[in-house]
Amino acid sequence: MKNTETKAKARPAGKSADEMGKQQREISVSEFFTKNRHLLGFDNPRKALLTAVKEAVDNALDASEEAGLLPDIVVKLEPAGVGDAPAPPASQATRFRVTVIDHGPGIVRDQIPRVFAKLLYGSKFHRLRMSRGQQGIGISAAGMYGQLTTGKPVKIISRTGEKQPAHYFEVQIDTKKNEPIILEKKQIEWERHRGTQVTIELEGKYQKGRASVDEYMELSAISNPHATFTYHAPDGEVKSYPRTIPVNPEPPKEIKPHPYGIELGMMLKMLQDTKSHWLSGFLSGDFSRVSTETAEDICKNAGLKAHMRPRDVTGQAAENLYKTIQATKLMAPPTNCLSPIGEKAILAGLFKQIKGEFYTAVTRPPAVYRGNPFVIEVGLAFGKTPEALAAAAAAAPKAPLAEGESRDDDGELARVIRFANRVPLVYQQSACATFKAVLDTTWKNYGVSQSRGAPPAGPMAVFVHMASVWVPFTSESKEAIADYDEIRKEITLALREAGRRLGVFIKRRERAHAENKRRNIFELYIEEVVGACKRLKGGKIAEAKLRAQLNDVAKKLTGGQKTDELVDKKAGPFGLPDSIIVTAEGVEGDAPAHVKEGK
Repeated sequence: MKNTETKAKARPAGKSADEMGKQQREISVSEFFTKNRHLLGFDNPRKALLTAVKEAVDNALDASEEAGLLPDIVVKLEPAGVGDAPAPPASQATRFRVTVIDHGPGIVRDQIPRVFAKLLYGSKFHRLRMSRGQQGIGISAAGMYGQLTTGKPVKIISRTGEKQPAHYFEVQIDTKKNEPIILEKKQIEWERHRGTQVTIELEGKYQKGRASVDEYMELSAISNPHATFTYHAPDGEVKSYPRTIPVNPEPPKEIKPHPYGIELGMMLKMLQDTKSHWLSGFLSGDFSRVSTETAEDICKNAGLKAHMRPRDVTGQAAENLYKTIQATKLMAPPTNCLSPIGEKAILAGLFKQIKGEFYTAVTRPPAVYRGNPFVIEVGLAFGKTPEALAAAAAAAPKAPLAEGESRDDDGELARVIRFANRVPLVYQQSACATFKAVLDTTWKNYGVSQSRGAPPAGPMAVFVHMASVWVPFTSESKEAIADYDEIRKEITLALREAGRRLGVFIKRRERAHAENKRRNIFELYIEEVVGACKRLKGGKIAEAKLRAQLNDVAKKLTGGQKTDELVDKKAGPFGLPDSIIVTAEGVEGDAPAHVKEGK
């Protein structure tokens, strides 16, 4: 009886290897990201709306700059109704129509479907030069998200020149094959002589404030002062961000890979793919910073012949070659592949978008991680505008604080704004090497209060930018920079230099106010001294002359003209390089003339 029950409850036989083998099939990259779209930044409606705008704007900026054109970009967000229903107000809408228009070089007709409807398709992945896009995923992923959430295709208009026709496409992604499906294509009349317009309808949520499209547009104007942005918000507001730098940044050059950044497997592939006939020619021709003489020395030290065929270098010989390369002292890779923003442009961007009293910017010398060159730049905006300070002074005086007390407005923390290759990073702040470096900097050394494990306190914005041929993001959504020791070190050094300049500004201003207070005390007694001297001389004394002489002595003892300038805020940036000071009387320092006028 028990045996019968045991047999009845026996577990069914498992599948055979043949049966399991029949279930195995290839997964296309589109299918993978369809199920894992959160990896690309489409994990909630609000973030998805921002990601779609960001990817389209990145492409527009890259294309314009590569063509040598000053970027002029229009971003439109419009609420969309479901079906034939009218569009609801922006605050209640769950669907939006995202349109991004640029005046760039346009896209040739045959490339349009693949650019917008094929993942991992682009021109930037294999090039070692700075660019915003890296993987060839962004804009096609935004179109895929719109297709999944609304079923609507991506609509593209592109024109390559005034004498060329404008091409209109409607495309979707075949997710099983990762290939574009063209729903419609035709030539149309378009008022723009050149450029591209992309429209994506997607599920999203619009909300102002931090990590919003509004903030992204503001930050993009700071990091791209050479670009003009026009932003049509869903609530009908139109914001214009005119360019403050009238020229494009120096275009980055494409470089060859540096030997220190190559892993053994990649080198084996390069040995098989090279067009060089000799091993020494492969080393000097396919890598940067390897001269013909150095290449021959590497071959000799690795026990290989300089004139052997590269594809014959396999197994232990390839491993010996790799170890010899890593042990050879080579110059750092060239840095003309980078296009940092520069101190003057950072100052112009911060000065235009963030209201403050003191600004400074630092660009570090180029450095290297894993063979990839990079540059770290830092900017600071500190204090309140003269108007805000005057308003605070005119307000009713506050009661003095008891020990341990604090006011509500004393808890303001510094705003950390992060960029990678001029692109704002607005999510995953705590996971980013940039933010960690800001927290680890001892801001108290520079006269700014800071709680343990928190950003510095006070009216302050900290700008950090990384420019690199390959930014090591923590995920495909490109929201946080990985915490490499070399990168963290450079960020920390740049923050310290900017902090020292801020500390000099704060200490000199505080010292000037202390000396001015001292002078005021002297002035209180000058009249008493003049009166006493008059009585001693029986009234026979030049009161005005004595008063002027005593005032001169008091002024000299308390810093003289220098204190007057500091207290009256008439001084320049006190010899601080790449800095701006905003005063009630005007602007002093390194702000461009056209920026000063537009303040």
